[in-house]
Amino acid sequence: MAHDGQTTPTSPLLADLLALTAQALPETEALFNAGRENLRDMVSISGKISAVAMEEHQYAAHAMAWLATYTEALRQMQAWATRLTADGKFGEMEALILQITFGEYLNQIHGGIPMSQGEVARLQDLNLSPAACGAAAQTLMAQGNTAAARARLVALMRDTRANATFGATGLDDELEMIRDQFRRFAGEQVTPFAHEWHLKDALIPMSVIDQLAEMGVFGLTIPEEFGGFGLSKASMVVVSEELSRGYIGVGSLATRSEIAAELILCGGTPEQKAHWLPKLASGEILPTAVFTEPNTGSDLGSLRTRARREGDSWTITGNKTWITHAARTHVMTVLARSVDATSDYRGLSMFLAEKTPGTDETPFVDPGLSGGEIEVLGYRGMKEYTVNFDDFKVKGENLLGGVEGQGFKQLMQTFESARIQTAARAIGVAQNALDVGLSYAEDRKQFGQALIEFPRVASKLAMMAVEIMVARQLTYFSAWQKDHDKRCDLEAGMAKLLGARVAWAAADNALQIHGGNGFALEYQISRILCDARILNIFEGAAEIQAQVIARRLLD
Repeated sequence: MAHDGQTTPTSPLLADLLALTAQALPETEALFNAGRENLRDMVSISGKISAVAMEEHQYAAHAMAWLATYTEALRQMQAWATRLTADGKFGEMEALILQITFGEYLNQIHGGIPMSQGEVARLQDLNLSPAACGAAAQTLMAQGNTAAARARLVALMRDTRANATFGATGLDDELEMIRDQFRRFAGEQVTPFAHEWHLKDALIPMSVIDQLAEMGVFGLTIPEEFGGFGLSKASMVVVSEELSRGYIGVGSLATRSEIAAELILCGGTPEQKAHWLPKLASGEILPTAVFTEPNTGSDLGSLRTRARREGDSWTITGNKTWITHAARTHVMTVLARSVDATSDYRGLSMFLAEKTPGTDETPFVDPGLSGGEIEVLGYRGMKEYTVNFDDFKVKGENLLGGVEGQGFKQLMQTFESARIQTAARAIGVAQNALDVGLSYAEDRKQFGQALIEFPRVASKLAMMAVEIMVARQLTYFSAWQKDHDKRCDLEAGMAKLLGARVAWAAADNALQIHGGNGFALEYQISRILCDARILNIFEGAAEIQAQVIARRLLD
């Protein structure tokens, strides 16, 4: 096994680690395949997947989603380690991360995967008996995630704190240069002010948004022919990760532009692309996504907001909720029902509804538009709003694609990018939690020594670093799939599902390290905890995400 420097005989590194992990993977993949077929038997009626049976066996379906996610995560960690080895970059820190990942995740697969604090997915849920493991898996489960390995990892982390990440990411030099640029920006323009913005429930200053526009954030992945940079989804992931590490609100500013641009690129007319995309790319206009309604939540197919044609224009009436950054934006991507005598997704259309930017005091100024702020625990920098449409006018040419009834399909085309970006935001929030948790553990003294010297505190920090790298590699893989025009809704969903859990665990454990101080509003970790909590809800709640993954696995 290649690694930088020499290790002593007492090093926690396992001999022939990559060989062990390679040998353990097929056993996990076999379990996954067997579980999938068992689930298929549970939910099939007359040879077809039954939606009713999927609901009846929801716990098993979600257990399958988590087993699949862990299997893919281990697969991507193995691929990461193999690439690093080939490049001569697989050092001791990377080896420790790999062995702890395999040791912990194999034990969880066989003993129970936490889906939430009180829900554990077990092999028995999929009618699988805990199988006897091969020698490689047994070695990893017994010796992979040990106290010695975690202690050594934390020692290395303390020596490399100036690095952007703990462990090599496996990305190329260009992407790492982008990371450094946005990490510096966040460190100078975001991190010192984020907590004050949060405590005051203040909108992110326009000066920050203007700087992001100048740096090209809003046009990062928009093709050059439309004024963007035409960069990869991987670049979007890195930018979102580092900005969210400073403050999730700033990391999320580009999400609305990403969704709007994807909608227009995939479903817009040539005229709509030429008109809207350059303005989105430059930051001249800021968009907001207007989909959710008070009584629908994730059930977008049952939306009731109506759009009716009046001459050459449209009139929209209805109520929307949980609309992010609604006040200061210039255009709303509105999903509304325009096809008469429909009650499902087939009657929905997407509109590019222009509006006048409002202020904190007067968020909505156009005729036919009203609403107000929803006060929230975290994720405050753009604010959440209710938006009410009362015969609100939209230009006729602003029906996306110029064809009715395509709105839901158009929206579905954005889900891959949105979930990849959300997974990236989760990584950033988790990394922020690790940053402040590590700093506090080193600075805070108890019983004559720094908190980090206590094994359970160190173990928390080690597992944060390990799981952040796991979520990172799963997210990078999803972005790679997207960049190579491969379907990746499954991988993106897995990245989002795992990333959200990792962010919450990191924030919760970092707050625990702070003790009572973590419960004080003056400490950053109180904000990070609130920000982390939303990740399991928006862009597909964890339960919905698991259901979607399970259904997709049975296709």
